[in-house]
Amino acid sequence: MSPEPTLPDWIGPGLNILSVGLNPSLRSVREGFPFATPQNRFWKALNASDLIDELLEPGVPAMQRLFEQHRIGFTDVVKRPTPGAAQLRTADFKTWAPVLTEKLLTYAPRVVWFHGKLAYRDYLKHGLLEVSRSDAEKLEWGLQPLRIGKSQVFMTPNPSPANAAYSLDALILWYRKLAALISSE
Repeated sequence: MSPEPTLPDWIGPGLNILSVGLNPSLRSVREGFPFATPQNRFWKALNASDLIDELLEPGVPAMQRLFEQHRIGFTDVVKRPTPGAAQLRTADFKTWAPVLTEKLLTYAPRVVWFHGKLAYRDYLKHGLLEVSRSDAEKLEWGLQPLRIGKSQVFMTPNPSPANAAYSLDALILWYRKLAALISSE
């Protein structure tokens, strides 16, 4: 049986930022790039932030530009695509989170950028170390105290339209804080 199609990683040595989503959407797998759902606010927040100095249209050419010119890569905690986070199982995290750990230690980006508390919390629980339920609930946005190898960790709200608790303006604010961290090093 052949493996299920998934979204390819944009990863390699020398990255400033490695963006880590929860898992690929079915549309992203079809289109060939992350955050492909038109309602996803990632591209709008990215374009309004100080992370890049140009406007990019969602698509593979933009991904190439982010990777080659801005040294921003992309991967996921879980590589199994689903229609939504509700379809993920504990087994998915147990399978894929250690794979992510290996990628992070191998490529050592300056900053690992997790999109959402669910992605970061479940990565910690299954990929790096055990995190108690109370500690997982205490996660705060922004720079995290934990490093993964040589990489700093930064967490922002998930830009998915399913995460309506955070506005586009709130996302832009957190993306700008990430940009300030990168420019301060």
